[in-house]
Amino acid sequence: MQESKGRRKPLIMLSVFDHGAHAPCPTPFNLAAFVLGRSQELSDKTALSVVSPDGAENWSYGALEGAVRGTATGLLQTGMQPGDILLMRLGNTVDFPIAYLGAIAAGIIPVPTSSQLTGPEVEAIIEGLAPSAILLGDSLPCPQTDLPVHSTRDMEMWHSLPPAPYNMGDPDRLAYIIFTSGTSGAMRAVGHAHRAIWARQMMMQGWYGLTGEDRLMHAGAFNWTYTLGTGLMDPWTMGATALIPAAGVDHSQIPQLLNAHETTIFAAAPGVYRNILKSAPARMPHLRHGLSAGEKLSPTLRAAWETATGTAIYEAFGMSECSTFLSSSPGLPAEGPALGRPQPGRHVGILGPQGPVPRGTAGVIAIHRSDPGLMLGYIGAPEETAAKFQGDWFLTGDMGVMHGDDQITYLGRDDDMMNAGGYRVSPIEVEAALLSHPGITEVGVTDIAVKADVRLIAAYYTGPRVLEPEDLTAWVAERLARYKQPRFFFHRDTLPKNSNGKLMRRALGTQPDE
Repeated sequence: MQESKGRRKPLIMLSVFDHGAHAPCPTPFNLAAFVLGRSQELSDKTALSVVSPDGAENWSYGALEGAVRGTATGLLQTGMQPGDILLMRLGNTVDFPIAYLGAIAAGIIPVPTSSQLTGPEVEAIIEGLAPSAILLGDSLPCPQTDLPVHSTRDMEMWHSLPPAPYNMGDPDRLAYIIFTSGTSGAMRAVGHAHRAIWARQMMMQGWYGLTGEDRLMHAGAFNWTYTLGTGLMDPWTMGATALIPAAGVDHSQIPQLLNAHETTIFAAAPGVYRNILKSAPARMPHLRHGLSAGEKLSPTLRAAWETATGTAIYEAFGMSECSTFLSSSPGLPAEGPALGRPQPGRHVGILGPQGPVPRGTAGVIAIHRSDPGLMLGYIGAPEETAAKFQGDWFLTGDMGVMHGDDQITYLGRDDDMMNAGGYRVSPIEVEAALLSHPGITEVGVTDIAVKADVRLIAAYYTGPRVLEPEDLTAWVAERLARYKQPRFFFHRDTLPKNSNGKLMRRALGTQPDE
């Protein structure tokens, strides 16, 4: 049907959020200097409490900055120079954030790694990045190496050294490297600039509702990047107090600690909330709200927490390449099934093959290249970096729908990546470890639902005979970090494949158990 003359075509709203760019990062700049920028003003205020039922280990802002800048001096005295790479193999202790910020303060590039990584996994990182030195905690796996290795006892002595000046420079220069699983099966080294911390200001009200008067407890370990950002650096940037449960604290003890330490904001992965609810927590008079990230928060879990405690949970979505950029918040809570909105200052779109799709249409969640929190790229992998972009848009690989009010409903991954307890895990990496077993001819790995809101990794394999699960568990334990290891092993005569002979991982979990 032809339109009447003079009648305008209806305006199609595209799935793009761009309500003004975040303020540009100043220059010269240093990430650690920005995080600890209020330390002199708040010298005597508690910056960090490591809490347990037996008490707390407290660090003032003055003591924290002194230890960080003393560590910077210690690293430089070992012969390291700005731009050198420092591999961090540290456990769940305060040494982790002090060493991390100390390296960045000196212009050295820290590479934090999970304490769960095995020796072969660490060896691959060393070969790929060629670090200049290693910080090694007690009893953590690390291969024999000719590199200088510094212990936690060395680091303790650095705390009292004279403070090094902050290494100031271009905010776009490399500040730190973190690892994430890639769809190719190899761990990707994600390089971030100093400006990444500047971008996190968009989370303060876009997700946290955080002020300098808050006492924020994060339930994660020190050596998890979610804890490092949300639990430590962001509260310190605001002049707030960070609370971290000591190693060995059980999730059932957290409500007691929240009350005892007058916690106003609580942050954790969904699994922690689930475990706390098993102990039937009472209402918490000081707690304003909770924060959740790391994996999708289910509506049933959110409702159960609100019923038990009388407080809301605000969810965020992000990734190693850009941290969190979609969220709900006290000022703009999510509605219905939506995850939340792009944080003010972000430039986010939902893309199809030809670019942004109309609102209400499913597509790939994308971040504009101009976002100051976006990674510099995958270290040593320019082609893989380029493949993640569509024009000026970085493709996350996650599907979503943007609605008319800017809210986004999350629809899941558009590939086979798994989510194991908040960690993104590539099935290819797990499959490669299992294929080295002499009794396995083919293998496919996926995550399966074991009960409401809980998914675990399962491996389906073919071979001449059924293998003992205990033997397979031991096999992968020598080759993969704990969070990457399958919890179930199923022998099959064949694995599901398409007409081209390609493994269909999404069909693995639908096969009946033998």
